Amino acid sequence: MGDVVPAPGGPFSPLAIDHVVVRVRDMERAIEFYCDILGCVRERQVDELGLVQLRAGTSLVDLVDIAKPLGKAGGPPPGQGGRNMDHFALRIAPFDMAAIAAHLAAHGVEPGTPARRYGAEGMGPSIYIRDPDGNVVELKGPPD
Repeated sequence: MGDVVPAPGGPFSPLAIDHVVVRVRDMERAIEFYCDILGCVRERQVDELGLVQLRAGTSLVDLVDIAKPLGKAGGPPPGQGGRNMDHFALRIAPFDMAAIAAHLAAHGVEPGTPARRYGAEGMGPSIYIRDPDGNVVELKGPPD
């Protein structure tokens, strides 16, 4: 994504939505909707987690089966009492974990544990944080 200058007052700049994670009741029906109707392309599947990742241009739509480990971690099934979106990811640059952690701490935001995770550009560093309403936001770095 080229050289990016951090936004004023912060150690990084948001570049784009990397991916959105949607919890689904019926994986095949969801794949049909996103692929056959919206034109996404199946890119990656991790059966043991119940995860199917679909390409949507330069971004991904991750489908998570609510009956599998990732989906169960999100709480009740989608509906009035349960969430259907797990989190969204912002691709950021640069990804300097020490600077990011200091910036978040200065604003009272606790970062999750950094890890290598798969995103729209491949495997790379990321951390999870929560917004003021408890929504999960993943800060996604460049691919390895």
